[in-house]
Amino acid sequence: MKHRLERGSLWSFSLRFAGVVRLLFLAWYWMSFNLLAFEPPAADARRAAIGPLDSLSPVLRAALEPDSDFRPIPKPGPDDWLSSHREAPQSFLDFQRSSPRQPDATRRVVYLLPLGDFPAGQSPPLDKLQRFAAVYFQMEVKTLPVTTGTNFTTRLNPSTKNRQVLTVDVLKFLQARLPTDAFCLLAITMDDLYPDPSRNFVFGQASLHEGVGVYSFARYDPAFYGQRRGSDYESVLLRRSGKVLVHETGHMFGASHCVFFGCVMNGSNHLGESDGRPFHLCPVCLRKLQWSVKWDMVKRDESLAALYHEFGFERESQWTVSRLTKMKAAN
Repeated sequence: MKHRLERGSLWSFSLRFAGVVRLLFLAWYWMSFNLLAFEPPAADARRAAIGPLDSLSPVLRAALEPDSDFRPIPKPGPDDWLSSHREAPQSFLDFQRSSPRQPDATRRVVYLLPLGDFPAGQSPPLDKLQRFAAVYFQMEVKTLPVTTGTNFTTRLNPSTKNRQVLTVDVLKFLQARLPTDAFCLLAITMDDLYPDPSRNFVFGQASLHEGVGVYSFARYDPAFYGQRRGSDYESVLLRRSGKVLVHETGHMFGASHCVFFGCVMNGSNHLGESDGRPFHLCPVCLRKLQWSVKWDMVKRDESLAALYHEFGFERESQWTVSRLTKMKAAN
């Protein structure tokens, strides 16, 4: 009996000791994470990330000038992306050295593949998304017929009780259907997504090497959260959907999340953070995509300003016109 009591005491002690060790480890991890918390880069670091501009045309130098039109990225709040994700800064030269995917004479078309229903009045108009992507990226964009009746793995989210589709299944489906002239194939859906059974949800997921991705607009709809759709609902959903389409397509070019300026390529953890992102590319990310697609910046921004105005996005239209004025003055 004495022997058994001693063993029990030792076992109890080992459990207590293990608990203390675990608490110490968690305290150390929390301190380390906070010691390495994101700090917005200084002005000289932001300018250096754009890269040397001396060899560029006056118009392009004006387009990339980091003036007051581009706000520095702010320090993140506790629930924001950069408080929980350590992002390695990607300067223009870093991007260039990574040998990113570029459109060429063979693979030059951005394809959009709608998955599931896109009911009128409850989803972004597909024709407007196609036009917006074509103007923003200055590339040919084609929308494929709506695909339904697929055998993707689904589940009901334990919290929201909404249907979710497993992204891994969608990516495999897209890889087998990539058109020969596709720069990328992007599935868009009004279904919520999840990447694996342990995760609650994901806004989207991509396989950049294969040039395929899937992105959901479900959580950009107020009705998803049980809220009433306001009178400006269609405009809000188009704005949110267009922004995420630009962001995720930007990743297809090899652009990482931006950590230098307020930029459409900033990461986001929640709807408020996503809504706070601007539509425009910052000078660092603008240079990446201009280098990849060889944009005529004046032509692009003239067509983009006109489309923003047509869609009722007046703030973005006026901002783009302001940039155009500075580019034309430099010419």
